[in-house]
Amino acid sequence: MKVVVVTQYHFSLWNAPQSFLDRLRREFPDIEFIYRPNFDNIENYIADADIIVGASLRPEQFRAAKKLRWISSTAAAVHQLFFRELVNSDVVLTNASEVHGHCVAQHVMALIFAAARRIDVDVRFQQRRYWGQEDLWRQRPRPREVDGATLGLVGVGAIGRNVARMASAIGMRVVVIREHPYRGVDWLPADSPERSRHVVYGIDQLDRMLQQADFVVLAAPTTDRTKALMNAERFSQMKPDAWLINVGRGALVEEAALVQALRKKTLGGAALDVFDTEPLPADSPLWSFENVIITPHVAGMTDKIWDRQFEFFSENLHRFLDGKPLLGVVDKAKGY
Repeated sequence: MKVVVVTQYHFSLWNAPQSFLDRLRREFPDIEFIYRPNFDNIENYIADADIIVGASLRPEQFRAAKKLRWISSTAAAVHQLFFRELVNSDVVLTNASEVHGHCVAQHVMALIFAAARRIDVDVRFQQRRYWGQEDLWRQRPRPREVDGATLGLVGVGAIGRNVARMASAIGMRVVVIREHPYRGVDWLPADSPERSRHVVYGIDQLDRMLQQADFVVLAAPTTDRTKALMNAERFSQMKPDAWLINVGRGALVEEAALVQALRKKTLGGAALDVFDTEPLPADSPLWSFENVIITPHVAGMTDKIWDRQFEFFSENLHRFLDGKPLLGVVDKAKGY
């Protein structure tokens, strides 16, 4: 059996380190592992590959992989792989949502606390060496407490489940939008007394959630149904002091509508880790708002990332060899 690992990113952390390959070779001594740091002549390496580990592949490259049975994406997002040839094939596609979910959820909680306590304002004061105690209190929205606040959550996948669990633990009320609302509050144990204060809605009740939420967290995949999910009409449903937090996909937000809501001050603020265009252009108006926190797509950044990648992929590879169901299988019909 042959496994080709191919990662080529400008950001070094996303590229597989030698230690990842070394651990795989020790764990699976009978499997041939090939690492490619780029896609130069990749067709020659994947022609007889059974498995490809990586986050991207072009249609012509996919066609060259005649023996391919499984693509294990090292990223949570897999929309870049949804070309016709792959979607219509028998090749299994898995994503790494479970790898990134816990870390991204921690980033969400950090942004919630930063927004609630207006740490963004404090940082600007620090840069000016200014003791802005009175000025901070005059800001809108003012510093507030997080426990007792309502978290509106779109998406209850690997990220959303962790966000919901963490938010529940600190006393937030969680109102969830999920495709299958009958699944209920499944991020808490069935016998947990906390379950009764949380609410689960279907996508058709998004406006109802937005009207209640103090913090709206987007953790959904990009599909035809979720593109520009947050538009001018949806922003008009939010509380004037509520914050939007997006760690899902840039395409979930209509950025022009978000800019307008921020300019009109009909929205408390926004904390954004993902954008339509990345890197975020220097001339984007989002940089200039005092109530916007921008992080450069780093919610999944952790020094443990390749340890987690190894644990997840090795578990799946054992399952693959044993003929058992894989973890993180993407429904190619749904797009996630």
